[in-house]
Amino acid sequence: MKGFLQIVPNLTFGDDVCRLFHGRGGLFAGDEHLCLDWYKPVLLLTSFKMLETEQLNELVIAVKVLWQQQRPTETLNLVYQYRQGGQTFSELLHGEVPEQHIVTENGARFLVHLLRGQNHGLFLDMANGRAWVKQHAKHKKVLNLFAYTCGFSVVALQGGADEVVNMDMSKGALSIGKQNHVLNDLPAGARYLGHDIFKSWGKLTKLGPYDLIVADPPSNQRGSFVATKDYERLLKRLPDLLAPQGEVLLCLNAPELGCDFLMQQVANTAPQLTYVERIVNPSVFADIDEQKSLKVLRYCMS
Repeated sequence: MKGFLQIVPNLTFGDDVCRLFHGRGGLFAGDEHLCLDWYKPVLLLTSFKMLETEQLNELVIAVKVLWQQQRPTETLNLVYQYRQGGQTFSELLHGEVPEQHIVTENGARFLVHLLRGQNHGLFLDMANGRAWVKQHAKHKKVLNLFAYTCGFSVVALQGGADEVVNMDMSKGALSIGKQNHVLNDLPAGARYLGHDIFKSWGKLTKLGPYDLIVADPPSNQRGSFVATKDYERLLKRLPDLLAPQGEVLLCLNAPELGCDFLMQQVANTAPQLTYVERIVNPSVFADIDEQKSLKVLRYCMS
């Protein structure tokens, strides 16, 4: 924990949600299990292995030093979470968590929930992907696949998109997505389809074509999507949904699968798509092997 204890007290943060310490990237030897995130007004300390009481106390002291330097007149709100064996355990160590916890990112507002499992409502490593969509969505019809809580939809509409179609199997996640649109004064322009994507091609085709498609599936979620077998099924359908000169962002967050996997899948099943670029991840998410970090690949119809 040497890197965490040395670095964290010297970090700075503002009002926007962000990751402060990313041990998962492997750049801090011995701290690969640790992350620290800022969800104003709450700090979230995450460990991917169970910590001894003494170890946790050392980390909390470092966080307190950071807090005293950054916000000395405010009460520290700190949630500790550890993940082990596919389970997530959360504990409020200091202060409180707002009943309706709203955070901001790049001019957008989102609902989050830090005490309910490992998915908090907004994936922080996707910040640059959302920024890209906001910048390039003007006058476009957007399809947001595996929409989750509709972050891409919110920023697309903020960026001037004409319409966004959100599809996700989880009606609960889409319900939060609707609330996110209301939070951002976006009562119109979005559709919410709580369906299995692989059973809904007819519906999606009828609502298309789309100028921009965002596909951000889970990498390994049984009953929903397993990248090694399902990405190919998805890619076969995407060109038929795209308008001429349409673009697609293909996302993959599987450390064991690099860009080559996704690019080869596209070459094999959707040769109509031409690779343009990889969207760079936020610098705090730097990884000792960038092929293990989040992949967001931009393609266009050739």
